[in-house]
Amino acid sequence: MIPILLIDDEPLARSILKEYLEEFPQLQLMEECNDGFEGLKAIMQYRPQLIFLDVQMPKINGFEMLELIEEPPAVIFVTAFDEYAIKAFEAHAVDYLLKPFSRERFNKAVQKFLDKSKETSGPLFTEGSSSTSALLENTAASPQQRHRVVVKNAGKIKIILVEDIHFLEAADDYVKINTREGVYLKNRTMAHFEGILDPQHFVRTHRSFIINVRHITRIEPYEKESHLAVLKDGKQIPVSRSGYGRLKEVLGL
Repeated sequence: MIPILLIDDEPLARSILKEYLEEFPQLQLMEECNDGFEGLKAIMQYRPQLIFLDVQMPKINGFEMLELIEEPPAVIFVTAFDEYAIKAFEAHAVDYLLKPFSRERFNKAVQKFLDKSKETSGPLFTEGSSSTSALLENTAASPQQRHRVVVKNAGKIKIILVEDIHFLEAADDYVKINTREGVYLKNRTMAHFEGILDPQHFVRTHRSFIINVRHITRIEPYEKESHLAVLKDGKQIPVSRSGYGRLKEVLGL
């Protein structure tokens, strides 16, 4: 049996999915979830090999939920969301179903997953994690993703508005998000944030740092051709030669 989850805030959509799933007894429905919070908890509990996931949901959207999972499963998106993400869906998701969809279209998506599972020698969960992680990198430029960052902190989900970020710091496979309220870890890359944050407000001053220029009070010379950016809270952030050039351009110096 292949464990699966349904994550969609629309009861009618979940009802239709459950009806269509009856034709696939090898897929075992572990739980149906009403939002991303419930979905995250269920994924951690059941470690499904496949999830049917809506994108536009209350609280946190489907992409934000997936970003909180270190090893996300394979995904079939079930959504009316058909704008910027379609190309990413086609490249990296198992499949996507645009509401309203027919039983025939549903069967095609599920069969695509089952065929792929037969070709995969390793665990399906690992295979799904790889493709889903690639999808998240490609959907990062969505308008929703540009305005906030969702993190897990002490077992709870926290939503950080980008204007509240002082600076970002590379930390191995994670990025430290520094805010007035504290420091939070996100399992993404510096390149990811460099790609989604507004370049007029966030500047990569060093290979390990991205600064919110609205929090800079002054820039001081340091050793050789480097500088230090002094923030409003007194923190000093290194600025490389190339980073200094980018800063001057953004600040109009």
